[in-house]
Amino acid sequence: MDGAHRQRQPLSPATSASAVLPQQRQMQLHHHPARSAIADLFTLYLGMNSKQRAEDPARETSNKLQKRVTALNRDPPPRDEQFISDFEQLHLQFPDQEQLQAVTESVLISFVLQCSSHAPQSEFLLFATRSLCARGHLRWDSLLPSLLNAVSSMDAPMGQGVSVTAAGPATSSLSAIAMPNAQSFHPSNPTSPLSAINTIGSPTQSGIDQSIGANLSPIKAAEFSSPEQLGTSARGDQSRRGAEITYLHHLSCRIILAGLESNLKPATHVVIFQHMVNWLVNWDQRPHGMDEVDVLQTLRLERPLHEWMQLCLDVIWILVNEDKCRVPFYELVRSNLQFLENIPDDEALVSIIMEIHRRRDMVCMHMQMLDQHLHCPTFATHRFLSQSYPSLAGESVANLRYSPITYPSVLGEPLHGEDLANSIPKGGLDWERALRCLRHALRTTPSPDWWRRVLLVAPCYRSHSQQSSTPGAVFSPDMIGEAVADRTIELLRLTNSETQCWQDWLLFADIFFFLMKSGCIDFLDFVDKLASRVTNSDQQILRSNHVTWLLAQIIRIEIVMNTLSSDPRKVETTRKIISFHKEDKTLDPNNISPQSILLDFISSSQTLRIWSFNTSIREHLNSDQLQKGKQIDEWWKQMTKASGERMIDFMNLDERAMGMFWVLSFTMAQPACEAVMNWFTSVGVTDLIQGPNMQPNERITMMRETYPLSMSLLSGLSINLCLKLAFQLEETIFLGQNVPSIAMVETYVRLLLITPHSLFRPHFTTLTQRSPSILSKSGVSLLLLEILNYRLLPLYRYHGKSKALMYDVTKIISMIKGKRGEHRLFRLAENLCMNLILSLRDFFLVKKDLKGPTEFTETLNRTTIISLAITMKTRGIAEVEHMIYLQPLLEQIMATSHHSWSEKTLRYFPTVIRDFLMARVDKRGQTIQTWQQAETTVINQCNQLLSPSAEPTYVMTYLSHSFPQHRQYLCAGAWMLMNGLLEINSANLARVLREFSPEEVTANIYTMVDVLLHHIQLELQRGHLVQDLLSKAINNLAFFIWTNELLPLDILLLALIDRDDDPYALRLVISLLERSELQQRIKAFCNSRSPEHWLKNQPPKRVELQKALGNHLSWKDRYPPFSMTLLLVCFPFTFVRDILAYFYGNLPNKLIVRILNVLGVSTKTPFSDSFAQYLGSSNSSICPPPEYFANLLLGLVNNVIPPLSCKSKSNPADGSGSAGRTTYNKPHTSSTGGISNTDGQRAFYQNQDPGSYTQLVLETAAIEILSLPVPASQTVSSLVQIIAHVQAMLIQSNSGQGMSGGLGQNSGLPTSSGGGVEPVGANRPNTAASGINATNFVTRSGYSCQQLSVLMIQACGLLLAQLPPEFHMQLYSEAARIIKDCWWLADSSRPVKELDSAVGYALLDPTWASQDNTSTAIGNIVALLHSFFSNLPHEWLESTHTVIKHLRPVNSVAMLRIAFRILGPLLPRLAFARPLFMKTLALLFNVLGDVFGKNSQATPPVEASEISDIIDFLHHAIMYEGQGGPVQSTSKPKPEILTLCGKVMDMLRPDVQHLLSHLKTDPNSSVYAATHPKLAQNPS
Repeated sequence: MDGAHRQRQPLSPATSASAVLPQQRQMQLHHHPARSAIADLFTLYLGMNSKQRAEDPARETSNKLQKRVTALNRDPPPRDEQFISDFEQLHLQFPDQEQLQAVTESVLISFVLQCSSHAPQSEFLLFATRSLCARGHLRWDSLLPSLLNAVSSMDAPMGQGVSVTAAGPATSSLSAIAMPNAQSFHPSNPTSPLSAINTIGSPTQSGIDQSIGANLSPIKAAEFSSPEQLGTSARGDQSRRGAEITYLHHLSCRIILAGLESNLKPATHVVIFQHMVNWLVNWDQRPHGMDEVDVLQTLRLERPLHEWMQLCLDVIWILVNEDKCRVPFYELVRSNLQFLENIPDDEALVSIIMEIHRRRDMVCMHMQMLDQHLHCPTFATHRFLSQSYPSLAGESVANLRYSPITYPSVLGEPLHGEDLANSIPKGGLDWERALRCLRHALRTTPSPDWWRRVLLVAPCYRSHSQQSSTPGAVFSPDMIGEAVADRTIELLRLTNSETQCWQDWLLFADIFFFLMKSGCIDFLDFVDKLASRVTNSDQQILRSNHVTWLLAQIIRIEIVMNTLSSDPRKVETTRKIISFHKEDKTLDPNNISPQSILLDFISSSQTLRIWSFNTSIREHLNSDQLQKGKQIDEWWKQMTKASGERMIDFMNLDERAMGMFWVLSFTMAQPACEAVMNWFTSVGVTDLIQGPNMQPNERITMMRETYPLSMSLLSGLSINLCLKLAFQLEETIFLGQNVPSIAMVETYVRLLLITPHSLFRPHFTTLTQRSPSILSKSGVSLLLLEILNYRLLPLYRYHGKSKALMYDVTKIISMIKGKRGEHRLFRLAENLCMNLILSLRDFFLVKKDLKGPTEFTETLNRTTIISLAITMKTRGIAEVEHMIYLQPLLEQIMATSHHSWSEKTLRYFPTVIRDFLMARVDKRGQTIQTWQQAETTVINQCNQLLSPSAEPTYVMTYLSHSFPQHRQYLCAGAWMLMNGLLEINSANLARVLREFSPEEVTANIYTMVDVLLHHIQLELQRGHLVQDLLSKAINNLAFFIWTNELLPLDILLLALIDRDDDPYALRLVISLLERSELQQRIKAFCNSRSPEHWLKNQPPKRVELQKALGNHLSWKDRYPPFSMTLLLVCFPFTFVRDILAYFYGNLPNKLIVRILNVLGVSTKTPFSDSFAQYLGSSNSSICPPPEYFANLLLGLVNNVIPPLSCKSKSNPADGSGSAGRTTYNKPHTSSTGGISNTDGQRAFYQNQDPGSYTQLVLETAAIEILSLPVPASQTVSSLVQIIAHVQAMLIQSNSGQGMSGGLGQNSGLPTSSGGGVEPVGANRPNTAASGINATNFVTRSGYSCQQLSVLMIQACGLLLAQLPPEFHMQLYSEAARIIKDCWWLADSSRPVKELDSAVGYALLDPTWASQDNTSTAIGNIVALLHSFFSNLPHEWLESTHTVIKHLRPVNSVAMLRIAFRILGPLLPRLAFARPLFMKTLALLFNVLGDVFGKNSQATPPVEASEISDIIDFLHHAIMYEGQGGPVQSTSKPKPEILTLCGKVMDMLRPDVQHLLSHLKTDPNSSVYAATHPKLAQNPS
């Protein structure tokens, strides 16, 4: 970014509070007896007239002193050499030397302010200052800050008598130090503009100063009768004032230069530095009352201008000179001096500014990753990885805003904010990056939650109270309008090319409606942009009515209607809207589609709608539109007349009728809505068949079934009608008197899935707002939970509302988990919660406020632990804040959980969770002990309850009189009876279990499992065969699960899996999963999913209650089930990827194949064509060829990585812009497998799991790699080798040459002209990716070779970041090996300068290097690491140190630069996690010590000045961490960081330590410590 992003502000030194003298102390100095004598002495040597001063009655000096001064008064001034002896004689007369020094300092500064424009007097003052300081009568460290403070107060505009702390809006970048006695300086010449400044710190002046002023002024002070007259006179003499300030600066700089010959304190250096910078920054400051031309002319005429500026620059150079290093040069880098707009014609000043810019650019380079401008959200993962943190801009951590991209400052820092976004210039790199992100979002349709987090309400729609800017924003309304207009034009081009993209238009309309209704798009601005593009198009782009159709979708939104009816520009806007009308005059009557009918009539529908609220557009209507409006009316009358009661046969609509009904939905939404509702209600109702659970006089009516409306019909309806229809369907389904038909519910679900952005609503909130008691109504909660379980769960996942839904469902669970008999509702709610928990891919709170125990059930508590373990191990903890909540979260869960985890399970848990759970006592032994104590009683009760001849009445007796400690072993007792080959009364057992609460049933299952496993161990000791015992156990469990349907299978499986340390628990699990009963049900389940529910257009058949739910869940329920689907935990697609990652390297290949078969390799998941071949390979040691991995990366480039919107530099003719890449976001059957879809993008309902096609492609690629039967090292090596030589591979493939020749880049020095490619030689390692014959790679991507190469690097980094840490360790090892094996880097005989230049070329951004064919393996590998880092969660960033550890020991500056280039850009991201930041900083210092350490073996030795950029960067990174964000003028390093630096610095050579000497905690040597409030006050 350019400097425009950083406003130029003057730096004004601040006065330390501790330095301000008390008022009493000031008065003492004002009236000190020595003051007058010292003033007279200076007056004498300055050659001033003092007769009137001697007669001043206000003076109170002794006669002796007066005689001495009078005796010395001669007409010519005495010789300067006598001054010091005279001063010392006077000095002896006052015992308080400290006060005398303060008075002397005050008087001296007063004369400096008065006499700076008089050359001889200035020379004397300089001489006197030197002499007094040399003899100890003054201290430079006190004098210079005071002098500079006074001078800066003189710089203030006329009439602003303010202290220096108010001189500018920004404070010092280094805290200013104390300036003693600054409050006692007084202006002394009423005729000078300087006299207009009032006394600093005191409202009155002493008589002494007044008399001095009277003697020196040719004009009497009485002539200034008022402050107004004073100001008028002063404004008339601005040029003189400017000249005097110039002379004052000149003299001050000379005094400072004299002072710098002494050893000043760091705090003094700080003050001097900041004042010098301020003077230079404000050199052209316009005095009040003068225009710019006058001031510039005045400044040009002033001869001393350049002289004082030269002296200023001399002071600055002395301060930052590396020999002394009084102030780090970095302070110039972060100063405002570089932002001078009006640079004077001064070579020295231009030179220093150029040097600042050079070193600033180097710091900026270290702060940013290679190809960072390509880092952009892909929307292929569920979680948001923040590019920056809310606290940067002062937002709270809980703020929900998210910054998907940031804009780099001139120092490379990530910036964001609404004001910043609004200032981004069009056409620049930052603007294009923002547009690239937005365009990708509009194509890939990310979660609406993402849009809500990143976009703002357009300013024109905000209320007055919302006008303040939003700190976290990164997109301006102009950007979003631009992106939406671009997407519209892009779709028009695709449509004109006869590409089938109706689905793309439907998806775009859904997002467009959502954004417009949210107020994120300025409607007027959008219409203007679109009209401009259409007008300026180089071809006739508007050939169809798609734009009119798009605008018709939003015409009923309130802000649009208000604009078109009341905005002053309504007529002009309406004309532009009408100008988009393009009716097709050549419709083929033999080839009519619903879309063509809709587009033909839509302009009439839209215009009539506008006319309804704005009659002034009547003149714009043409006869064709009016005629078509009449045709719509006539068609509707005929349809209703033929059908009667507006009852349309929606199942038998032909193409024309469907198109006309679509038109009707835009023209007359209410009649169309009524027609749809009539379709469902007109078939009537029927009584629910009397079942065993219904009372004799109870009656439940149920709607008769009919056909659900098809997706093809619903997709063309206007969004306005969809909203109305969804509302009406909700009213009937949830608030109606009858049980709704399945067809009605399915249609309602399809509406929500077709328009996921526009129609989504949180059901619990929406329904309770319409009727607070709705969930207590019979059947409503059951139906809602069924819909959520079986249909809408993916929609909530997509919207990022899983947590909110989980909290809502948890409330239901907490109310019924202890309630007897509520098994169906409970299992539905618990199953839904389990799905939600396992779907969450980020940290979540069990309770929002983290207070009190959880409301989860035992099963949900265990599921939460499992989910946390899986997430942490396979995806890492995303944010720093999550670690803070982890401990209390675990405590919450375990407070209500009685479970203990086996050592075998804990072995796979992340360390944090494992350490917490290991301390938990295993209560299984206690469970068995309790069982042994209660066994006799339990068996006796079971004999009475479960014997075949048991009376049914004993059930109530048992429930009423049994104890809880006995009831929890009921199932265990029943299993023991069955194990003894006794027949049990399953009916009685079923009745008892039904009367239990759901949690009691769960507890019974766990105790039964413990007793079962314990019994097997006992029987083995008695000599029984294990196979017989397991077979008997399986048969008994089948009796509970399938034969009598008494217990839920999922809870039993979880209970057995939890006991995985038992040698037989998992064998029982496998045997249960292989039972024919389960296999048959799974087969039926899979068959029921084919085709998918949204494709089934036949009248649904409602399954009987008992058949659908089983005996246990259907006992006392009467409400009919909605779905016949088994009540199972439907694991999301991403859960498969997580399981493969969690157990990576531990799962047998056969099990992996079975898991993937469940996914449906050949039907849904876009696996690579050759994947099945390598997955089922008999030789697991053979790694797939490089071409397989290259194709995998190409699939990510084409379907996941955001497309580039600019053309290749090296190939201007290449039409690789985003609009030209028609292959984007479509499945590639030849490369990535998947479904062939000729209609553009896939709708959401086709990608419900995981949510979007980008997510599906990325997760599939990860699943492929995790499933391959080869070690991670081979996979990573193949990927890294491809990336290291990707440019050479693509260039040769594009030239029709294969890669078998082994050519690659990075073999020649990057400084050579053809450094990208070298011939194979004996002394050159052949490390290119061989075996790839990718001649059509470039063609398949739609990019140029150069563009594709850099995008493949991004794709590889993204893919590797999705894999578990085992792959990361291999990546670090392989990357370090390639870097170390670089022959020119390892050649120690080469000169340092040549290697330094070479590594500079090697570390160019691959984007730019590829254009000039200078790409290197090192540059590609570092870019790969940076792409990888940018996609890593925070928890896994600590492992990034590994790559540096592999590179150590570093033995050259070239390798040192590579190490810093790899890890340096991570420091800004780590600034919010101090422990990790300190570890990383310490590692970088250690690497620095490898080359510049006291005991370093690096040869040849290098001067410390060669790494000045690294020194500056370390300063900047430390400041960034201290600020917690972009460095401000007030930023200070944290004391802990300075302490660390002080320790690790001891290992460095003295010359390097010298350059870093200020990064210490010693106030006597560090400017940062000297100005830090804590360190300056506590120097120890």
